[in-house]
Amino acid sequence: MSLSFYEQVVCATAVEQARFRAIPLILRAVTLGVDRDLYLGFLASAYHHVRHTCPLLGLALSRCGEADAPLRAGLLTYLDEEKGHEAWILDDIRALGGDAEAVRQAAAPFPVRMMVAYATYAIEHISPYALLGMVHVLEGMSVALARTAAGAIRSGLAVDPAVGGFRYLTSHGDLDESHVALFAQLLDQIDQPDRRAVVIRAACDFYRLYGDVFRALAPGAETRRAA
Repeated sequence: MSLSFYEQVVCATAVEQARFRAIPLILRAVTLGVDRDLYLGFLASAYHHVRHTCPLLGLALSRCGEADAPLRAGLLTYLDEEKGHEAWILDDIRALGGDAEAVRQAAAPFPVRMMVAYATYAIEHISPYALLGMVHVLEGMSVALARTAAGAIRSGLAVDPAVGGFRYLTSHGDLDESHVALFAQLLDQIDQPDRRAVVIRAACDFYRLYGDVFRALAPGAETRRAA
């Protein structure tokens, strides 16, 4: 029995996914949680890439032609689902005593800027199908982290659930198998080899780029880069 294209993407990017999951900060978050400052740093980085999600989806839509009807339909679905998520992150930051307005006004961390810039370049100069590689990585890894790390982080911070601070993270944990199935169905409508190659290449690239976002969050990362 042949693999679906979704299964092919998972297999083709297995090495990159393993490297992502082996990032020390991610291993620590999954097992021990993280402190408040580090979690607020994660939320700040998340805000700056999540706020670009809808504009990137819109850019990819603008690059769709008549032969891209399945991609257009999938992007419209994601566009509707993703609206307002950056506001959830700011609410989480406020709930934990962080300065949401400072985060909103600050420049995005360098790895986030690079990831968004590459996504823009890939959509404009390679193919709108490249965005599906980004969706595969960011959505898939966010769900995985939410399922495995949210409890450890909340426990480590000893935060009363009534206080809030975890809406963005737990919203990904709430995504069930039906969400994965919808994405798999979208991928399986892509039957042209060149478009499939774009998705796989982009997914490999975004595992590295999204991994850099987490590597930069590790304590001492800024000092090491400046040395």
